[in-house]
Amino acid sequence: MSSYALRPATIEDMTACAAILNDWIDETPWMPRVHDHRDVERHYRETVFVEHAVTVADMSGAVVAFSAVSEDAYVTALYVEATARGHGLGRALLDKAKAARPSGLKLWTFQANRAARHFYEREEFSELRRTGGDNEECLPDILYAWVPGERHAA
Repeated sequence: MSSYALRPATIEDMTACAAILNDWIDETPWMPRVHDHRDVERHYRETVFVEHAVTVADMSGAVVAFSAVSEDAYVTALYVEATARGHGLGRALLDKAKAARPSGLKLWTFQANRAARHFYEREEFSELRRTGGDNEECLPDILYAWVPGERHAA
């Protein structure tokens, strides 16, 4: 895999970030499509890129991964393009988010997303609580938190 650079996202990156998320939804059998592709792009343009700190992993001018962190320290998105997974991009994006929010981070992930759960637990996030599907996808999910210096078994 070629080298990459982490950088703050620009509005020009919005379409690529929305495409990475749309591709993930399309390739994930258990994930329902609640919003069509254009609505996801609109949400990213009007909300995510306006209200969150978005960081992209740029490889030779192409966005291959991104994260979004809200003002209240929630990681609201962390997605890596399928061809770029397994090369440390998720960890690099998460490390950058941790550095920007040294007092801690929280995030939600779906219970069915075993790969994400394993990843976050390996990255020292602890499970705080579960829901039966109190989200627009109606899927059970888990709230995780990372608090520097604390490590709890999930």
